[in-house]
Amino acid sequence: MHEISLVRSIFNTLSAEFSPEELATLEAIDLKVGLLSNVEPLLLQNAFEAVTTAEQKFEAVQLNVEVIPIAIHCTTCAQDSPVERYKFVCAHCGQANNNVVRGTELLIHRVHFAEVEPEALSSNQAK
Repeated sequence: MHEISLVRSIFNTLSAEFSPEELATLEAIDLKVGLLSNVEPLLLQNAFEAVTTAEQKFEAVQLNVEVIPIAIHCTTCAQDSPVERYKFVCAHCGQANNNVVRGTELLIHRVHFAEVEPEALSSNQAK
């Protein structure tokens, strides 16, 4: 189940970008997951819960997953079209097309931190 390694990778990325004091106030992570990203959102949620429960770090953090639909860009008519039922055909001119412009994402879109009073933050740093 590669979702567990993805969850650990998300936390490693956040640990590299934010201080331990900031991470202590982490409340939620928003991900964007494309339909072609080879990630199943439900399995990712389950893996997130398993990792946070087992490691007890970030146990209170919520994971929000936004699924991004597939879209193609048609070079014939220069229009973007949604892909429905995995039929890669331009909705405007009917030409088959595999120029995917959306739907492969796997991004940490946003992280949410609790508001912390400045004096509380400085007292945490002193410990």
